[in-house]
Amino acid sequence: MVSVHVITSREEFAAACASLAAGQGPLAIDAERASGFTYSQRAYLIQIHRRDAGTFLFDPPAIGDMSELTNLGEGTEWVLHAASQDLACLREVGIAPQRIFDTELSARLLGLERVGLGPVMAQLLDVHLAKEHSAVDWSTRPLPDPWLTYAVDDVERLVDLRDVLAGLLIESEKMDFALEEFEAVRLRPEKLPSEEPWRRLSGMHVLRHAQQLAVARSLWLSRDELARERDISPGRLIPDAAIVAAAGAKLASQSDLARLKTFTGRASRPELSRWWSAVERGQAAQDLPALRVPSDTIPHQRSWAEKNPLAALRLAATRERVTELAENMGMPVENLVSPGPLREVCWAPPQDQSTEALHDALMSEGLREWQAVRVAPLLADAFALAVAQFEASETTASDTGPVPPGPDETTGRIAP
Repeated sequence: MVSVHVITSREEFAAACASLAAGQGPLAIDAERASGFTYSQRAYLIQIHRRDAGTFLFDPPAIGDMSELTNLGEGTEWVLHAASQDLACLREVGIAPQRIFDTELSARLLGLERVGLGPVMAQLLDVHLAKEHSAVDWSTRPLPDPWLTYAVDDVERLVDLRDVLAGLLIESEKMDFALEEFEAVRLRPEKLPSEEPWRRLSGMHVLRHAQQLAVARSLWLSRDELARERDISPGRLIPDAAIVAAAGAKLASQSDLARLKTFTGRASRPELSRWWSAVERGQAAQDLPALRVPSDTIPHQRSWAEKNPLAALRLAATRERVTELAENMGMPVENLVSPGPLREVCWAPPQDQSTEALHDALMSEGLREWQAVRVAPLLADAFALAVAQFEASETTASDTGPVPPGPDETTGRIAP
């Protein structure tokens, strides 16, 4: 019988590691964070199950370093559902799997309509998980028993699910694809922090003056500092809407700030003087932020027809072919090729648009070998068609009168 006891001491942790080491087969693991409640994205509960060993619940803040779990056996497979969501918080406590099996990613490659753990369990194992505790505050102590039971359920049948999915991947000849995808997820580097994270405030587009941006920046920095100190989600102190409203308003005093409806919440009012000080710093700032940040990213595809008409033709022809291939392979098109890399290669392809060169271009954009080898021939065919369409349109235009300067034949960009 599975216990809902939570391991909090080093002694219990060592005993659990010994039990898990004596178990058989893959280890199923899941982590519960407190997203939306705490500042950090750390794990507040980690669940592990292994056949012949049982299920164990660990309290990472109480235990500390858990790297001993990484050494349970060289080549041991760790089973996760949506591994990309949990690997960072697992590594934070020293758990660094060297081999993974992602059940959510497997479900995507198999073309299942719903890939959440609950629906996949229901469809493939006829196991129905209760999900009412999925969004609770896992930093709560002590954790209620119903939450712990929910946590146990999430991992107890995960290895069984892995086995069914593995069989389906082999049957559909997609196991090699899956193994490449699992390794890519495991090795994916963490995103570098933004140089100006305050620019991600929701609703920033309404601020049209640099001084307003300075106020928003000052408020964001003050909120972030307090949220970090208290380990509380920043939005629980003041929402983004409050920051943007204060930055856009003409405020002359703390009383003016207090009269803003967005600052009347229970969380924001006790710190009103803090927020007003931040507003004043922003209003007095001399190092004003740029209204628009220069970007080397490609433009939105809505403008391609005007800015790079040949690229627009390439993208349209490519999408048609890629969509057809994904349907034939029984998987979502985004799992065959992500939209971002596809747009990058369509916007600025290599000078040599052979299948081999396009294969290398796709690989440089982060595609896996199994993807690039299938998508590159489609691109070569689509790009050739796009050039033919473009040249035909140019010929038609020349027959009807003078033609303005056209785009470069390789890039498709219109000359100045």
